[in-house]
Amino acid sequence: MRRKRFLVCLLLYIIFGWTFATPVYATSESSNEATIEQQEGGFSFEVIRPENQRNLSVGYFDLTMEPGQHQVVQINLTNDSSEPISISVGIYGGKTNSSGVIEYSDIDIDNDASLVYDFADIVTAPDDVEIPANSTVPLNIEINMPDGSFDGFIAGGIRLEEVTAEGTASEGQQGMILNKFAYMTGMLLSVGQTEGITENMQYNETYAGLDNYQNAIFVNYSNTAPIFVNGMATEVQIMSDTSDEVLYDARKTNMRMAPNSMITFPVSLNGQEMVSGDYRAHIVVTTEAGGRWEWTEPFTITEEQASEYNESDLSLVQESGINWRLITLIVLGIMVLFLLVWFLIRMLRKKKHIKLSKKKRIRKKKK
Repeated sequence: MRRKRFLVCLLLYIIFGWTFATPVYATSESSNEATIEQQEGGFSFEVIRPENQRNLSVGYFDLTMEPGQHQVVQINLTNDSSEPISISVGIYGGKTNSSGVIEYSDIDIDNDASLVYDFADIVTAPDDVEIPANSTVPLNIEINMPDGSFDGFIAGGIRLEEVTAEGTASEGQQGMILNKFAYMTGMLLSVGQTEGITENMQYNETYAGLDNYQNAIFVNYSNTAPIFVNGMATEVQIMSDTSDEVLYDARKTNMRMAPNSMITFPVSLNGQEMVSGDYRAHIVVTTEAGGRWEWTEPFTITEEQASEYNESDLSLVQESGINWRLITLIVLGIMVLFLLVWFLIRMLRKKKHIKLSKKKRIRKKKK
């Protein structure tokens, strides 16, 4: 009897465990990359400032360049450890993210149409550098300025990351955090006249989409001037095409934009469903230098777009109704379960009956 109960329980556990189990995924470690000056156990760097360095008080390259100029600058990389290390090198132009922060990385943002000379096309460096133990080696960075005349700034960054080290593990709220050594140093190339260049913003488009898997409306505009924009504020109001009632709005201050870059500014729908129709976006952009731009632009959300984004918005509670397919599968699963249990019990009873019959025959022969 105990054996029969054990087999039945085991069968139930296997069926229900396989049918209704939910997979759980855990991460034991993650990468925590930081822009730092020096870290024990990693590597350090030193920017060797050339003669055409404009500002000697900064730790990055701030170079005055001429059209067609060719120049090689250096960064010294030092490895104080007893093991050789490998450093990966990344060259990135300056771009502006949706929060109004300038990034020098492989962020997935297109170049603006006003960008004539891309930093990544002008500045080149080896993809990786090997540093022997307890040594310093130079990283040569080559600059090839275009021949065309140009006024303003070309901005970018040089990312240095140790790829051979395992990093330093530390305990975090979600498990072990792996601290890797990464550095970012900037390079600012100024050409021609950089003073007196007028700021200029250009509206591009407004469209619906998802921001962190939540419904949003995006306003895209560009800084078409080859200068940095500082102290920028953006305010957006979304209305229907037939009413002045503000449906959604967003405002952000203390923003910056890289030269000749675009920004895609999000306006959250605050967990509401997206509704198809014709709308207007009222946009006001101001800057620290006193610039002001104001646009009122129409845009449309199609039924197809609204349906697609509502289905993907994780903040919405979807009322999908009765899932007959799921119910059918559950009923069939229960039926199969009972059939298996019935078949198992019948086999156990038959086996027990055979054993009893054998015992009776043995007793009769002994008599």
